[in-house]
Amino acid sequence: MGGRLEQLRRTAFLLCGDWHTADDLVSTALVKLLKHWGRVSAMDNIDAYVRRVLLRAWLDERRRPWRREHAHAAVPDSAARPEYDVADRMAVVALFSAPPGGGRAVLVLRYFCDLSVEETAEALGCSPGTVKSQTARALDSLRSRLGAVASPEEFTWTS
Repeated sequence: MGGRLEQLRRTAFLLCGDWHTADDLVSTALVKLLKHWGRVSAMDNIDAYVRRVLLRAWLDERRRPWRREHAHAAVPDSAARPEYDVADRMAVVALFSAPPGGGRAVLVLRYFCDLSVEETAEALGCSPGTVKSQTARALDSLRSRLGAVASPEEFTWTS
């Protein structure tokens, strides 16, 4: 499980968009996993179970009242230039931050975790048709928001 910790952390970050919250989500998921390790260790697909626990922890965290407040990032102390254009990255993060409904979870599970439609449906506890429609709506939303913010030619990727 230790070898998969960084992948869990990245998945949690893609779900919530904040590294500190991602660390909290991974910790919560691991505690829940360890509470039931006797039963979990006998499972055929532990990774799918851990992803589902992580997803449920994120959904629970989103329902908490203090998550409705939005923090602003602090200004960095160093003047080092990152490998990518910060404005471009922030624009992409902002576009990805609010797909409709369960779109963000569907996009993370389908395109980052590389799950099939059926595996995503199982993880979310819904039908494959729901996964397909939420994926289509989320991608349409991203495309329309991308067109409203800037044309793709304006983004410069240097990494």
